[in-house]
Amino acid sequence: MSLLPLIRSFRGIRPVAELAAKVASHPYDVLNREEAYELAKDNPLSFLHINKPEVDMPTDVSVYDPSVYAKGRENLDRFIAEGTLKQDAVATLYVYKQVMGEHAQVGIVAAASVEAYDNDLIKKHEFTRPVKEDDRVNHMDALDAQVGPVFLTYKALASIDAKIATVTANAPDYDFEADDDTRHVFWVIRDEALVRAIEGEINALDCLYVADGHHRSAAASRVKKLREAANPAHTGDEAYNFFLTVLFPHNQMQILDYNRLVADLNGHSVNDFLAALAPHFDIELVDGEARPSAAREFGFYADKQWYRLTANTELLGIIDDTDPVASLDVSILQDYVFGPLLNILDQRTDSRVDFVGGIRGLGELERRTAGADWQAAFALYPTSIESLMLIADAGEVMPPKSTWFEPKLKSGLVVHSLNS
Repeated sequence: MSLLPLIRSFRGIRPVAELAAKVASHPYDVLNREEAYELAKDNPLSFLHINKPEVDMPTDVSVYDPSVYAKGRENLDRFIAEGTLKQDAVATLYVYKQVMGEHAQVGIVAAASVEAYDNDLIKKHEFTRPVKEDDRVNHMDALDAQVGPVFLTYKALASIDAKIATVTANAPDYDFEADDDTRHVFWVIRDEALVRAIEGEINALDCLYVADGHHRSAAASRVKKLREAANPAHTGDEAYNFFLTVLFPHNQMQILDYNRLVADLNGHSVNDFLAALAPHFDIELVDGEARPSAAREFGFYADKQWYRLTANTELLGIIDDTDPVASLDVSILQDYVFGPLLNILDQRTDSRVDFVGGIRGLGELERRTAGADWQAAFALYPTSIESLMLIADAGEVMPPKSTWFEPKLKSGLVVHSLNS
């Protein structure tokens, strides 16, 4: 059992049922400014007006300008004033189901404790970038609300699954298909005893894990400190001590591959590069895509040709399987290919590397390398959720862009006010 409560119920601000599908939007960080504008321009109810308010600003205004955050607050206030969003009368929990093809995952929407996060009872596995963290601090502070849920996971328990199943046996409050071929189903838990029982089960866990949303959770911690410092009557029970989350059991998580593009082969021809790989990899020419089918296997694409790279016995003998970070495929690629052969020493900062989420398919790698900017691509096998938890438990940090979770959580289905 954790030393601190991990979650609590809250009074969500959410769309009236008939407008939920129009309000729900992509998360703020999966669209660029132009894509968000195109999606929002003909839909005044899109939550993009709140979580990416630059869609309502002149294009010469920086997305980080204070006026952009002010516009987000103005739009949130307008959505509430017009009745598009309404706040629930009592604190509760919610259940959120996502269906993408054959995959389904069912999570609990709750307010998670910043104190538990600060004390590593809600565990991280990534570093954050200051500019992105600052952006979420400014957005959260200006809106006086958290509008993008942090994606958490926990070690699955049948007893929690059973309680959630009693909720999903009832008719949902929202049920709609989104424009990305995903189905989103949402329940408000109206049984107070069940809310308390689920809270008790979650708060009895040893810990939770941040799957996606490190910048949002770090920003919530900073906002809490700002609000606490400004509040001489601070008690620890105020809404700003908690942040908006959706918690999914680990055995329902879907992680896709997170692939790499490189601008050049560091002066090597493709043949010379393959020869340089040979000491550590078995290399096979592939007819069609070389999608990795297991860990320690990589696809390499250059000059309109796919190759399968499989770690050979020599490399397998070097890899330290007891090190949860060094044994990751993304680390192996960095340590034995990107660093020594391509002179890419830090993927987080090197402009010669770019990242492509697996949701776009390997065809996106082929398309991008057909242009002048990128010469080659690497396809990886997805990182496992077990690896993520091992690394977080060890207090370690994953290399950048190690995991791509799908489906993404919609924004706008519920908002957590920092005032109530």
